[in-house]
Amino acid sequence: MSERETARQVLDALKLAEPKPAQEALPLLNGLIPLVQRGGDQNLEQNLEVQEARASAFLSICEVGKALHRGNPIDGLYAAAIAATERWMALAE
Repeated sequence: MSERETARQVLDALKLAEPKPAQEALPLLNGLIPLVQRGGDQNLEQNLEVQEARASAFLSICEVGKALHRGNPIDGLYAAAIAATERWMALAE
């Protein structure tokens, strides 16, 4: 799977998880972690900016997951994760 396809899959799952209650959203988010960690085509000469965008998306998704798991407010966390993932996808073109 290409880097862009991976980012698209992550973005779709984030948008699917957003309206769901924590007990339904957490498994979806946990399923994204291997995708975001692994990245797309594993090109060793991959653009550093794409790698940084992927890392930012990963951290944003983790923040959403932590807040859901702890029962904390998620105000703005999904928006930040979606924006970070959209940036990653745009750079992966």
